[in-house]
Amino acid sequence: MAETMAATNTNGWMVCRYGRIIAEEYPGGMDPNTRHLLMSVSKSLVGVVAGALVAGGALDPLRPLNSYVPELASSGYSGAVVRHLLDMRSGIHFSEDYLDPQAEVRVLEQAIGWAPRQHPLVPHTMYDFLLTLQQKAPHGGPFEYRSCETDVLGWICEVASGLRMPELMSQLLWSRLGAENDATIAVDSAGSGMYDGGICASLRDLARFGSMLAQGGASLSGNQILPPSWIEETFRGEPDSRAAFATSPTQTLMPGGMYRNQFWLPYADRDVLLCLGIHGQMIYVNPTTGVVAAKLSSWAEPQHAWKLFATLRAFDEISRHLV
Repeated sequence: MAETMAATNTNGWMVCRYGRIIAEEYPGGMDPNTRHLLMSVSKSLVGVVAGALVAGGALDPLRPLNSYVPELASSGYSGAVVRHLLDMRSGIHFSEDYLDPQAEVRVLEQAIGWAPRQHPLVPHTMYDFLLTLQQKAPHGGPFEYRSCETDVLGWICEVASGLRMPELMSQLLWSRLGAENDATIAVDSAGSGMYDGGICASLRDLARFGSMLAQGGASLSGNQILPPSWIEETFRGEPDSRAAFATSPTQTLMPGGMYRNQFWLPYADRDVLLCLGIHGQMIYVNPTTGVVAAKLSSWAEPQHAWKLFATLRAFDEISRHLV
């Protein structure tokens, strides 16, 4: 573990089992109260908020998006439903090429104010940018990893609940999780959250989040945040979820896996769930063994397959060892 963590630019990592901490180290300048940018692990937190809204009856996975946000009827999201966002299976055109400064993912950062504006025609808010996206294929097709899906999902959650995301996430998730520290979320000039990657939280609270997922939606403090059925169907997926993943234009490097409810399911033969963010952020959940792990990193590059899968193999090995 020491060799793996040293080779993968680790700021902090920990492993727990059934809520008991087994290992916790901060080799990169953090301490237990340091909040770290989660990047796309944020997507999984927003997915849990959506799941809680579905459980409460405020959100319908099969309802058209424009029935929540009428402006989307004139965008590429016309005809898409909430389920398409949860599983990233809309037909929207959106490039997630982090190394291309002209890719939509980088233009989105400019609209939010996350990055300097490079062109005067770039919209000034996240929602205005999302309305410019166009459809390239039928909704409900193959999985394709696109940050805009979570941003539209966050918008839908706000409209369905009548609350902005910081308050909504506080009420439905963070206050019920038994968190040690406040989380924060970056917002644009209109106050809309950067749902796809702008949340910051401490390592222990990420482990609490993972433990909730491992325990059928119940937090270590005893609150039922999600119904067990939502966790079960996340692991089960739809009959075509794995086929949609296998035919994805996204290079997943997870044969037999799938993407469901804003989570990665990397294996076909065992239940392991991942929350992943670029530059080396991960939550690992193995409900069969009760092992939950979290890692926060500062990779120089957005994506690095060896560093990702070396970390995954390390956490898998701990799970096997503790059975």
